[in-house]
Amino acid sequence: MDAVERPTVVCLCGSLRFQHLFDSERRRLTSLGVIVLGPEPINDELTPSRRELLGELHLRRIDLADEVRVVSEGGHVGSATRREIAYARARRKVITSVEPGLDL
Repeated sequence: MDAVERPTVVCLCGSLRFQHLFDSERRRLTSLGVIVLGPEPINDELTPSRRELLGELHLRRIDLADEVRVVSEGGHVGSATRREIAYARARRKVITSVEPGLDL
């Protein structure tokens, strides 16, 4: 049996207010054979400690990824996403965006 090359792993980062873009990008990348990691919307009210825990969990997704892809619309990149970009940059991850020309 031939060995299969390891697929690229991409972590989606951005505001979940753009859930439609997350869904679209997840489908597009998956159809290209990419493993996609990203946050899932949580409809519950989050306590500050729960929000912090989920933020740390997302940083572990970035650790696993080869690339971080920023999902945004109209140039909106919030403070949490900027923190994730800085974290990814410090770990020398490739950083791309769904928006061409977005200043990262």
